[in-house]
Amino acid sequence: MPQMGESIAEGTLSKWLKKVGDEVKRDEPIFEISTDKVDAEIPAPAAGVLAEILVKEGETVAVQTVVARLETEKGAAIGKSEPPAASGVGASSETATGAKSGTSSPQREGTPATVQPRQPTPAPAIAASHTGNGNSFEDRVRTKSSPLVRKIAAEHGVNIASLQGSGIAGRVTKRDILGFIESGAPSPAAAPGMRGGVPSGGHALPLPQAWPGDVVEPMSKMRALISDHMVASRHTSAHVTSFIEIDFTRVARIRAKKRAEFEAATGQKLTYMPFIIKAVTQGIQAFPIMNSSVAGTNVIYRKQINIGIAVALEWGLIVPVIKRADDLSLSGITRALNDLAARARAKKLSPEEVQEGTFTITNPGVFGSLMGTPIINQPQVAILGVGAIEKRPKVLPGADGEDTIAIRTCAYFSISFDHRVIDGAVADQFLAFVKKTIESFPETGL
Repeated sequence: MPQMGESIAEGTLSKWLKKVGDEVKRDEPIFEISTDKVDAEIPAPAAGVLAEILVKEGETVAVQTVVARLETEKGAAIGKSEPPAASGVGASSETATGAKSGTSSPQREGTPATVQPRQPTPAPAIAASHTGNGNSFEDRVRTKSSPLVRKIAAEHGVNIASLQGSGIAGRVTKRDILGFIESGAPSPAAAPGMRGGVPSGGHALPLPQAWPGDVVEPMSKMRALISDHMVASRHTSAHVTSFIEIDFTRVARIRAKKRAEFEAATGQKLTYMPFIIKAVTQGIQAFPIMNSSVAGTNVIYRKQINIGIAVALEWGLIVPVIKRADDLSLSGITRALNDLAARARAKKLSPEEVQEGTFTITNPGVFGSLMGTPIINQPQVAILGVGAIEKRPKVLPGADGEDTIAIRTCAYFSISFDHRVIDGAVADQFLAFVKKTIESFPETGL
């Protein structure tokens, strides 16, 4: 199971595209996964035959879990009772894609000798000493347990962050929380600002009940994970949003004048978004704090400028990433943007293409929205919202010094930022920089 983002600890195997005994080619899609960041097809790491499926459709497992085995020599182990040798041409290749950490698959009958069995970890009998500030990767994973685990913890007044679970990076599982409660150990003291697992100033609300005639549908796995990720972000960052209006008239004229020539030369459709991305990358270079992450009491200033672009899908939302966007020309940004968006909608993104974003842009304006207050994509510290770009009457100074009314192409931009590390003045200066860059974009910038 590949890791589809820095803050993602698990994924759901939503569909197998091959069955046991099928021959697969290297890089041929073999299964689909679902996380809160992406629905994606995962390619085979090597050519061979699908010998064994270890994770069924619909199962959620930790990243780096082995989900299947491929025989690199066709028929080497299929239908045989004895496993092949662990080395040599006929050795088994385990289907697991790169991640930072994880667990191995349980050993099963017929498993090659190279596969190590998972050692069961007993449920915690007492609360582990936890003095972290909740912002490290391990802390985020530990507290980002499943909705069921959080519900059980809230009902029994248990602070999940104080438990050391058996899952990845200490993640608390259902077995862990039930084992802790059954042990009769006293509930650990809630963290400051928490009462029974609920933020101070709030309380657990009863679940709404369906009325006669209502239709009840379970959330998709992707929607449930997006829900968890958004709530966790609001609890993590001190969200503040500022707004500014930007005049796109100059860019609109450049685009109208150069579009046919640009599209003929590059084969790419030229929209407003590449101009916005270019201005944002220059703004980040002027204000590096906008491209940072919070790690406890430390601030990590990212040297790479990797711009995530939110792409709306019929089944959810994903954020593919344009890596090193500051090194790309406008045509390079356009090509990368169009390619990622098209493959996102076709579920053709690779895991690394939704990882390592440092700043995110979301564009609700394509649906007519004038402005919004987007939620920060963790572990980033800012997200830019782009409103509808439309013609508006504006009051401008005339040639004779008198005010005049003119038709201008304008849009509202919003920036949601983490007030823990970004002050309002800095965020507003960043917005003003982006505004000035767009309003003075050179014709030679294409």
